[in-house]
Amino acid sequence: MSISNLLKSSEPLFFLAPLAGYTDLPFRSVVKKFGCDMTFSEMINVNAIAYNNEKTKKMMIKSPIEEPYFIQIAANNIENAIKAVEIINENDEIEGIDINLGCPVNKARRSGYGGVLLKEENKELLKEIITAIVKTSKKPVSAKIRLGFDEIVAVERAKMLEDLGIKFITIHGRTVKQMYKGQANYEEIKKLVEAVNIPVIANGDITNYEKAKQVLEYTNAKGVAIGRGAIGHPWIFLEMKQNGEITPEQKKEVLLEHFDQMIKWYGEYGVILFRKHLHQYSKGIPKASEFRSKINEETNPEVVRNLIEEYF
Repeated sequence: MSISNLLKSSEPLFFLAPLAGYTDLPFRSVVKKFGCDMTFSEMINVNAIAYNNEKTKKMMIKSPIEEPYFIQIAANNIENAIKAVEIINENDEIEGIDINLGCPVNKARRSGYGGVLLKEENKELLKEIITAIVKTSKKPVSAKIRLGFDEIVAVERAKMLEDLGIKFITIHGRTVKQMYKGQANYEEIKKLVEAVNIPVIANGDITNYEKAKQVLEYTNAKGVAIGRGAIGHPWIFLEMKQNGEITPEQKKEVLLEHFDQMIKWYGEYGVILFRKHLHQYSKGIPKASEFRSKINEETNPEVVRNLIEEYF
């Protein structure tokens, strides 16, 4: 389904928010298969796209079932932003571009991309970057923002983004300086929903179906985006689609699908990469420490798959 048709849907939407090191192609393909409406690439710096970095090219590839699929970019350089968008324009598999205006990590702050662009002194640069990207893009452009850098400016920035041609906004209910401390501020998300005429996706602290339902009802957002809440819990999208808890058999099905996709994408190295996920998945299962000890020493995909079958 195209993004324009998806946004017209009368049903609430469930998006996977980009999360570096986790939301790679295997993970995205799994959540997409089990209820996620839309996926985004991990955040990619426009400089890496502009210079045709090989690792970046691989990060941009999507699974055949990822529709719609947007590339999330971070930009601090107008010239390279334009070059990157021109490259994305030529890729028919990518439906659109999402601009990261919320990344709170120190590297992003020092380099001048992500959430630092919400600062008042960067307002004109932000406007120039968005204008250049929207003007160059042949595809729809969205943006992910936070409430502000250290003070709340979300409504003002969202109105500006709407005026510049942004098609929808994902808003995380914290400032950049908060990182992930404190609680997400749904009151400010609600204000933003009421202030703009484009769809708004709420993000922050959504870890289960009940919380998603509460946030949707309170904010009137078009949907929710889940990032950290899906790590170790990718069946959250399935829970949302069926309005409640899923069975142990369904969890096991999701887990094995994730493992199979990791091996398909990364080969045997996928076994090692999958360990961090298995550590999350095994929380609370009987003999969890015994299971982790075994998978930490094993590199054979068939043996690890059998261990998953046995312990789950």
